[in-house]
Amino acid sequence: MQYRNDKHGEPISLLGFGCMRFTTNMGAIDIDKAEKEILEAYNAGVNYFDTAYMYSGSEAALGTIFKRNNMREKVKIATKLPQYLVKTSAAIDRYFNEELSRLQTDYIDYYFMHFLTDLAAWENLKKLGILEWIEEKKKSGAIRNIGFSFHGSTEIFLKILNDYDWDICLVQYNYLDEFAQAGRRGVEEAHKKGIPVLIMEPLRGGKLVDLLPETAKKMIKENPRGWSAAEWSFRWLFNQEAVTCVLSGMNSIQMIQENCRVASEAKAGDFTKEDFEFIDKIKNEINAKLKVNCTACRYCLPCPKNVDIPAIFRCYNEMYSEGKMSGRFEFAQTVGLRKQNAMASQCINCGKCETHCPQKIPIRQELKKADKALRPWYYKIGIAVAKAFILKK
Repeated sequence: MQYRNDKHGEPISLLGFGCMRFTTNMGAIDIDKAEKEILEAYNAGVNYFDTAYMYSGSEAALGTIFKRNNMREKVKIATKLPQYLVKTSAAIDRYFNEELSRLQTDYIDYYFMHFLTDLAAWENLKKLGILEWIEEKKKSGAIRNIGFSFHGSTEIFLKILNDYDWDICLVQYNYLDEFAQAGRRGVEEAHKKGIPVLIMEPLRGGKLVDLLPETAKKMIKENPRGWSAAEWSFRWLFNQEAVTCVLSGMNSIQMIQENCRVASEAKAGDFTKEDFEFIDKIKNEINAKLKVNCTACRYCLPCPKNVDIPAIFRCYNEMYSEGKMSGRFEFAQTVGLRKQNAMASQCINCGKCETHCPQKIPIRQELKKADKALRPWYYKIGIAVAKAFILKK
């Protein structure tokens, strides 16, 4: 494993463990499986583990695993203040203390203001006394480093970046989002200021692997580099000195071993002119097929009517990357046959989802298109019949 330093010279593993997507069993995190995976990553050199208040069960699972294995002093924990829930000054402490309890620790290595999308959210926190609160927590040692996670425009990112003496930042960044959200400009500006940049969505919710167009998959398979789709994505990021750590939501031993291998081999500046040209060709193939720019981050959920927005968009995109039959069959299996209706037909146009979407997708509009494409009349009948048969008592 390779390491790049934080603002204070502390080493952070080039690959970080994103803890939002642990495997669940009957709605609860499979903690024994998660423990094996975390230990596999740790033994391979991963020392950075990223969670958040809103990642259901994640903080508590990490706290339990680290305590079981006497690991707290050997790892770096990152978690986040759910600023979108904060209405009073007292709430800041309440959420923070709850997180400490869940994580079974008395300090956080990296504490982020979660999901800043505009300057107004940060200004609101300042009105509630967040600057004084941060100063007190850092002085007491309860917080070692303070940062923010961001989904918004490059311009807003730069305003927030320059408004405070941050220790770290977390942004969505990958070769398809090179000029979206914080983008390359934001990443490089943070680096110039000496602020470590952590990366989320390196595979864009799996789109840069599983949902690549068949033409792109064929191109990757035939490329003399011999790298997998995921490896191309990670190496593109590791190639940049401005990138401190790339988070991956790893949920299999094989995935962990493969990602750790790449993070041990890849060097900044390794990419050749031909490599960059190849990435551009892959981007062109993806952009020609993609219908909805959804990363499956799930910030749009929960829907008051239980519509599974990310799953619907994933299947909709799959219709055009893998084929109509494939996307529709996947939809029927993963959405259509649920006991509780999660289809787009449940949407009541409340718009709540759109206020939380980092990608600014017109979700209500796209759901109608997706539903029409995924459920032609014969699929509606087929799903209804299959559901009645499978779910009958």
